[in-house]
Amino acid sequence: MPLGAVFSIFETFMTRIARSQLDVAPPLLDEDALDAYSRTVASVADRVGPSVVRVESRPGSGGRGGVGSGFLIAPDGLVLTNSHVVNGAKRVRLTFAEGGDAEALVLGDDPDTDLALLSAAPPASTPAARLGDSKKLRRGHLAVAIGNPLGFQSTVTAGVVSALGRTLRARSGRLIDDVVQTDAALNPGNSGGPLVTGNGDVVGINTAMIGGAQGLCFAVASNTATFVVGAFVTHGRVRRAQIGIVAQTIPLPRRLALAVGAGPRAVRIGELEAGGPAQRAGLSTGDLILTLEGFPVDGTDDLVRMLDASRIGRDTTLGILRGGRVEQRSVKPAERRA
Repeated sequence: MPLGAVFSIFETFMTRIARSQLDVAPPLLDEDALDAYSRTVASVADRVGPSVVRVESRPGSGGRGGVGSGFLIAPDGLVLTNSHVVNGAKRVRLTFAEGGDAEALVLGDDPDTDLALLSAAPPASTPAARLGDSKKLRRGHLAVAIGNPLGFQSTVTAGVVSALGRTLRARSGRLIDDVVQTDAALNPGNSGGPLVTGNGDVVGINTAMIGGAQGLCFAVASNTATFVVGAFVTHGRVRRAQIGIVAQTIPLPRRLALAVGAGPRAVRIGELEAGGPAQRAGLSTGDLILTLEGFPVDGTDDLVRMLDASRIGRDTTLGILRGGRVEQRSVKPAERRA
C-alpha cells in the first residue's frame, strides 16, 4: 500500500476519535454533585419543616414533663409524636415553626410503639406532612431528620438509611418491629420529629439514639405509624390480645427440641391470672408454650407479637409441653388493657 494511503487512513482514524470525544458528556464535578445534594436537602426542609412543632409536656399535667418534637399529619390539627415525649400527660403545649402556640389534647398514647397522637388548632397556614410507605425504603436512601434537638427549634440533619427491619425495645418492655436505622444525627429533643426521604415523604418517626455510639439512630417506620394512627382514630387505643399469664423465655435442650419439633426456646408459664383465658383453658404453672396456631413461639417477645387484635375473642390453639408430652389447648384471648 502506498505510504500516502497509509497516512490518509491514519488521519481519518484520528479524526473519528476526536469527534467521538466531543460527543462524550463532561464528567460530573464534585461541586455539581454537592450542589444537587444541597438542593434536595434544602427542598425537603422547606416542604416539611413548617409542619414540625415543638412539644412540651409539663410536670403536673399527668406526667413528669419533657420536651420533644412532633409534626402535623392532617390540616385539621392531628399531630404525631413519641409516647415518651408526651410522658403520660393528657394535654401538652405545642409551638409551631411559623410562630404561635396552642394547647393540644392527647387523643392516643401507645408506649408499646412509642407513638402518640395529639389534636390542636394550628395556624391556618401550617402545612401537613405526608406519611409515606416505609416498605419502599432501601439502604443508602437519603434520610433527613427535622426537629428541635436540645431546644434549638427547626434543626435539620441529613444522612442515609443505614439498615431496615431492626427491632427496638420500647420503654414498656415490648419490642417495636420494623424500625429504621439511620446515621442522620439525633439529639435529645429530636424525638417525635419526622425522618424524611428526598421526595418529601415521612418514612419514620425519630425515637432513639444510642448513647456513646456514632451514627446509630432509630425511627419507628411510617407504616407502623399509619396503623397506630388508624387504631387511635377508630378505637382511641391500639387493641392487643392477652391470655393472662406471667411468663419467661427459657432455652430448650437440643435433644428435647428435636423430639417435640420445637425451636431452641420456649415460653414457661410462671403465674396465671385468676379466671383469665389461660386458666379457663386448663393451662398450668410450669407448662411450656411451644407453638401458637402451629407457628413456633421462640420466646415471650414472639408470643406478645402474635397476640394482636385479630386474636381477641377467637379460639387460638397453643401447643404446650407438659410432663414430657406435647398437648394442644384451645384458649380464647381477651383484650389487654393498659
